[in-house]
Amino acid sequence: MDRREFLAALGAASTVAAAGCSSDGSGAPFEHPGTIDETMVANGDYPDDGDPADGLPPEFPDPPEAPGVDPGALETLTVNDETVRLLPIESARAWYLRGEARFVDARGLEQYTRSHLYGSVLSSAQEDSTGGGIDGWPTEARIVAYCGCPHHLSSIRAAGLQKAGYEDVYVIDEGFREWADRGYPMAGTAFGEGDDAALSEWRIDGEVGAEYAGEYAWASVGRQYEAAPIGDDGRFSIHLRFAGVDADTDVRVSTPAFSRTRPLGELAEGTVR
Repeated sequence: MDRREFLAALGAASTVAAAGCSSDGSGAPFEHPGTIDETMVANGDYPDDGDPADGLPPEFPDPPEAPGVDPGALETLTVNDETVRLLPIESARAWYLRGEARFVDARGLEQYTRSHLYGSVLSSAQEDSTGGGIDGWPTEARIVAYCGCPHHLSSIRAAGLQKAGYEDVYVIDEGFREWADRGYPMAGTAFGEGDDAALSEWRIDGEVGAEYAGEYAWASVGRQYEAAPIGDDGRFSIHLRFAGVDADTDVRVSTPAFSRTRPLGELAEGTVR
């Protein structure tokens, strides 16, 4: 399929739906190239994605052998009282090419629109959200979430899916940036060096009381999000990779103890308290 025909293959764009996940465990709205009013292309000549809302990749020819994943042997994280499994990127790719998992982007709308796994849907991790399934997806579905951090936002979203009753949930351990660096199937509005040049990388360090260890600190600009866990000593470091920001851009940092909105350059200079 020609890159310029990608959007047409997905159908006409419609009104953008609200992304995120609900806190009561009910179905959550989500977004995909059929609901986002942006012209997206693929980074290669791939089969058409006939149903962009299902999170499944298209049917690729000559898929690889099954990766033989042992869920009990995977490394895990404890997030919002859920045990989240970290899936190696090569296993994620094998499931992807075999059509054996649905893929969820846990980042923000602007990040998803720029580039995402071809066939994945957007269902962002949200502050203060502990649950929420995905409308129309059965709870027995195998779901792989990803983000760019490499797995802070995705592990939060995975924990929410598990709280909503999904049991076969994973996150890509290395994150989306590694997927992109390897040139695996993607869709969006920007790829390659031009995309990287438009993204700013920053680090925001902060500190709260040690009683908040294990919870999360967040940074956001519009609908671009990033999060980082709070350590045992109350410290956190949020690594941002946002588009369209500079030192003068106001960024919101929120924690369980406080919220601050300041220019990014100021936030990055010291310790946010």
